[in-house]
Amino acid sequence: MKKFLLAAALLSSVFAANAAEVPMVDKQSCEKAVYPKSSLMNEETGTVMLSVLVGADGSVVDSKVDQSSGSKALDKAAVKIYSSCKFKPAVKDGKAQQAWAKLEHVWSLS
Repeated sequence: MKKFLLAAALLSSVFAANAAEVPMVDKQSCEKAVYPKSSLMNEETGTVMLSVLVGADGSVVDSKVDQSSGSKALDKAAVKIYSSCKFKPAVKDGKAQQAWAKLEHVWSLS
């Protein structure tokens, strides 16, 4: 039982260390999400999966749609929102570094 608890503790510390290496978005810094007019008219909804390359200074260097919502307008609007955000950069060995962040944006009419 002690070996199991030790292994679980070690795994959780590894996960915690890796979590510190991932860029984190400051949602208050992001541009307000505005539903595209064409998507509203067509009652389009969906989830956009994005990858955002965050520089060591916390700014967005590049972004791409990993999985489309099914609407080009919604995808483009999601990219615009997260490209305006500031991030807490990834950290490795105590130094900020450029890294990719995975994000999900849900567009819903309700």
